[in-house]
Amino acid sequence: MMDFLNLMNQAKDIQAKLGEVQKELSTKRVEVTTGGGMITVVADGQQLIVSLKIDPQLFDRENVEMVEDLIVAAVNEAKRRSQEVAAEEMKRLTGGLNVQGLLNKFTELKGE
Repeated sequence: MMDFLNLMNQAKDIQAKLGEVQKELSTKRVEVTTGGGMITVVADGQQLIVSLKIDPQLFDRENVEMVEDLIVAAVNEAKRRSQEVAAEEMKRLTGGLNVQGLLNKFTELKGE
């Protein structure tokens, strides 16, 4: 029984550290450009788009489809890079151990 309690306490500690990592991730930024720098997207470590910049030269009715494609490409790449940043932070926190399943079980047992 003591081993289980010890494990639960460790899971609680990891859960607290995960909260700290989430806060840290909200301050991290990734920047992606497409179209030779005509579109720039900045995302944070939680995969939220922080800013979008579009070169005014792209505002031409003939370029609408290209602009849409460039925005989609930039947003998707920003999201991918942001996920990489988050994965690296989690790996650093857990020493490479995947603890998400354990934390989910811990939360279930606590009744949250």
